[in-house]
Amino acid sequence: MNFLQSVPAIRRLETNREDLFAIDVVGHVSAADGENLFGLLEAAYALHPRIDVLVRLVDHEGVDWIDMDDETLKQGTVHALEHIARCATIGEQDWIADARNFLPASPPIEFRHFAAEDEADAWQWLGATPLSPAAPAAT
Repeated sequence: MNFLQSVPAIRRLETNREDLFAIDVVGHVSAADGENLFGLLEAAYALHPRIDVLVRLVDHEGVDWIDMDDETLKQGTVHALEHIARCATIGEQDWIADARNFLPASPPIEFRHFAAEDEADAWQWLGATPLSPAAPAAT
């Protein structure tokens, strides 16, 4: 594998809120990227018992869910239910329905999807602003 192939698909975004976990998901998410994401979330939970999450999809090409460890997925779901209050997704595709398949019928997480052109509304809904330069979400 050359260095260009090892660029992570999950990229943290700096914001004005310490309790907001904001990321870009760029291209294809491998099992290793997914494992890294769960590790980053665990670190956020250790710092803040309740967090909000913003996920911006940039040229999203899918996730290798089947290649991820079942125990990691199960534990990640339990911890998300314990720690995440709101989750905003930006860009195409709207994968909230897919995410809800991993969650109970009435999850305690409030989800909202925003089209790429409505990204400012997502940030406003979460009461935050990005501090790092924004990559455009996929349209």
